[in-house]
Amino acid sequence: MPTVIHRTRRELEVQREQLLASVNMSYDELAARAATYSLSMNELDVWHTIEGLDYLLEGDS
Repeated sequence: MPTVIHRTRRELEVQREQLLASVNMSYDELAARAATYSLSMNELDVWHTIEGLDYLLEGDS
């Protein structure tokens, strides 16, 4: 049986902020570097996680 994790909108927003802080970049900077394939593996993991969080947050509006 799959595991389901329940988080509030605020918890997702905090996680997103923490991820950006962990790579010392703003969202815009991270997105620009992703567009030019200039991310390290760790930064790429963060980018993909943020994309997923943004998807969830967009659906929660």
